[in-house]
Amino acid sequence: AESKEGRKHIAATTNHTSSTMKSTCCVSAALLLAAAHNPTTLAFSPSSHVHSPSVALRSQQTRRTSLRLSAAAIATPSNDDSSSTTTTLTKQQKRIQQIRKEGGIFAFNTKFGALNPYAIYYGLVSIALGLVWFVALTFSQLFYKLTGGKLDKRRRLPVFFSHVWGTLLMLFTGCFPKVENWDAIKEFHKSGRKAMFVANHNSWMDIPFLGHTIGWHNYKFVAKKELEKVPILGKAIKVAKNVLVDRSNRRSQLLTLKQGMKWLDDGVNLCTFPEGTRSRSGRLMPFKNGAFKMAHKAGKPVIPVSICGAAKVMPSYWMFPFKPAHNVCKVVLHEPIESEGKTEQELADAVRDAIVAGLPEEQRPLTTTQ
Repeated sequence: AESKEGRKHIAATTNHTSSTMKSTCCVSAALLLAAAHNPTTLAFSPSSHVHSPSVALRSQQTRRTSLRLSAAAIATPSNDDSSSTTTTLTKQQKRIQQIRKEGGIFAFNTKFGALNPYAIYYGLVSIALGLVWFVALTFSQLFYKLTGGKLDKRRRLPVFFSHVWGTLLMLFTGCFPKVENWDAIKEFHKSGRKAMFVANHNSWMDIPFLGHTIGWHNYKFVAKKELEKVPILGKAIKVAKNVLVDRSNRRSQLLTLKQGMKWLDDGVNLCTFPEGTRSRSGRLMPFKNGAFKMAHKAGKPVIPVSICGAAKVMPSYWMFPFKPAHNVCKVVLHEPIESEGKTEQELADAVRDAIVAGLPEEQRPLTTTQ
């Protein structure tokens, strides 16, 4: 009996000790959390809690205060987080307001870009015509494979199909731009000479606008290699053997230079956007180095092209144009600038000056040194 009573006493003492240790651990953890949020919070010693009643009382009060502080610190977001959330919401609200202002009350935003009823219509027409375009490009690809590339060596056929797609798309959506000084370029085409067409770039609409301006002639775009990944357009670029630039590969750049010069020598026009990418601000950006090297080395003229107002119908954050380009956009063609007798830099400066002269004030660079 005494043995059983002894075992019960030992078990009770052990449970009490275990409970005390658990309580002490929990309190210590709470205090550490509170100290992390509030460095001025005082910790207490478990040993003083056991041996000193006055210290234990103070420790208990400190524990309650610390727990309240830690709970408040966890529940209350920091000023930085609150400010970040407010800033994000403000940017989103501004974007939505801008989209509604441009595209009307039915405009809305998606992760791929903004849309409104006209943009949806434009997209459906583009896709429907694009399917026919894709079939035509596949036929061209099969034709070159069967003939071993011995026929149509300048790849005129896929350029023709691409031009048909762009022309019909602009016709059905009312997106033909106004073209100034077209007669001078028509006379240039009659002379049989070939040139490099150089234009500013701040919207996807610049591509069909430039193609429409050149007309029903064979031309190749000098474009960045990433465009190969764009559905249908990438296929058109490859089948027509447009000139693709891989800026990460020096050897590829040299091959691209030779390919472009060969097209000019073979009687094919070249088109390029020397800024290298779309201008988000709408203003003309600095030209990339070597943008005119092909024309300069081949001794061919450069025709500057000023595209005005393309971003007014399709800014960078819209998936498709939100309104027709007719009576909004304009393309200004300038007189050909001969490359002979000029350095590459002199040619670049002359072309840039001509493009700037044809742009509206809101698209010109802020300073003459840009």
